[in-house]
Amino acid sequence: MNTVVFATVIGVGIGLVVGALGAGGGILSVPVLVFVLGMAPHDATGASLVVVGLTAIVALRHPAQQGNVRWREGLTFGAIAIVGAALASRLSLFVPDRALMLSFGALLLIVAIVMARRAYTTRLEENAKERGPTLAGQPSEPEPQPSSRLALVCAASATGLLTGFFGVGGGFLAVPMLVIALGMPMRAASGTSLLVMIMTSAAALLARIGTPTHIDWPSVLIFAAGTVLGGMAGGPLSAKARPSSLTALFAVLLAGVGVLTLATA
Repeated sequence: MNTVVFATVIGVGIGLVVGALGAGGGILSVPVLVFVLGMAPHDATGASLVVVGLTAIVALRHPAQQGNVRWREGLTFGAIAIVGAALASRLSLFVPDRALMLSFGALLLIVAIVMARRAYTTRLEENAKERGPTLAGQPSEPEPQPSSRLALVCAASATGLLTGFFGVGGGFLAVPMLVIALGMPMRAASGTSLLVMIMTSAAALLARIGTPTHIDWPSVLIFAAGTVLGGMAGGPLSAKARPSSLTALFAVLLAGVGVLTLATA
């Protein structure tokens, strides 16, 4: 029971990340489910989909109230992504446990680097805003412009494939992809990514029906309760804390978990 309580406390922290950044729930849930709750890797990736989906449902409320969810664009992106999520969810079952965890550890390090770079660029933008309005005669930074339809399909498909294969929500990829492919501002992309996470997690979980994946529902639901509580607080937190600081902290955490995963796989 102490192990479950410990995992639930960690779950609250994961929920804070999801609510504040619109990313990161599944990519942190899988290592906790494996190393803390002792689940087999394939079972953990399936259970993570439950955690990610429930947390995203709760965390979606705050950005939706703030008008930071682009429903039409999110549903379009998610509809494309669920195809890859369902396919990859089945394919991952053919990968040996050790290979799955090694590739997951490598993914953690890659995402840590991406997040660290995003934290740096976000901090530069924050500092520029704090220095005051743009000087007269100098053009302000342009809003992101939507990319091609091909880029949209590729971005959504990649998000879905990672969701299904590793049991992650895909938010860490969906946020930058929504910015690049659909030209969304960062806050709208973070909110809309939660909608995408709900759709892809549900599709990937449904695709595992009839497979050997076993989900320890009592432990998973207790852990999910922690992430849901964190998710409820994460949205308001994002309005108070510097996004660059949250992202940098997330990058450090990912790097540490990635090294641990590779060392113990």
